[in-house]
Amino acid sequence: MKEVLNRKLEDLKELIRSMKKVVVAFSGGVDSTFLLKVAKDVLGEDVIAITLVSPLYPQREIKEAEEIAKSLGVKHIIEIEENILKNHKFLENPPERCYLCKREEFGKIIELAKKYGISYILDGSNIDDLGDYRPGRRALKELGIRSPLLEIGFTKKEIRELSKELGLPTHDKPSLACLASRFPYGERIDIEALKRVDEAEEFLRNLGIRQVRVRNYNNIARIEVEKEDFNIFFDNENREKIVKKFKELGYIYVTLDLEGYRTGSMNEILRRIGNE
Repeated sequence: MKEVLNRKLEDLKELIRSMKKVVVAFSGGVDSTFLLKVAKDVLGEDVIAITLVSPLYPQREIKEAEEIAKSLGVKHIIEIEENILKNHKFLENPPERCYLCKREEFGKIIELAKKYGISYILDGSNIDDLGDYRPGRRALKELGIRSPLLEIGFTKKEIRELSKELGLPTHDKPSLACLASRFPYGERIDIEALKRVDEAEEFLRNLGIRQVRVRNYNNIARIEVEKEDFNIFFDNENREKIVKKFKELGYIYVTLDLEGYRTGSMNEILRRIGNE
């Protein structure tokens, strides 16, 4: 197993080396941090990290991305991107929402990369991303974005294992997703609602919950956390604090999803419709 993993790592390095100069779409998450580290090791100064800032992403993640890029010694460009929030079709939140977003975001990254004479833009998709409804993948293919981790066949588990060996602080970091993924398809997205979700999740993280999603259904909050964190909600003092905070944010009903955290839970309705 170790031999296979090392072979994959060497194949990844060789693939990136063949590109000579690259831009990494950098979120500061597990996958993009690992990809950026390998690209830096292989290409040195010929790699640039680009992070887009918008209300779609938790504010704490922007700061963490900045700190990681600095620690790796990588040139890091932070660019404000709010055009997607002017796209009325995106704001209506259709099932192809992610496609619309990726087209806009990576179009922006392509423009920035051209200024530096770089034609290869890399994203951190891995093979596990193929197991869920990901319309954003279509946008990446249309725009010619490369996904080296996916091309080599890395799984999330393998990326975490190698990240730990490389001493990356993200090796055990919870999975990330843009805040738009907290809204059921068809429920309109707006800046205030995004801020409310971000603040609600930040409040729960400050209670010691690492992996959390606050799914927003107008005046209802459906909270997803790992099952081992359920006990936090069963403590009377914590429960009262959570309810008070969420009602201050505008939620009328505050619920805990007994199935716990899972990726792509908002796509479950699509799978059910598809099976009918």
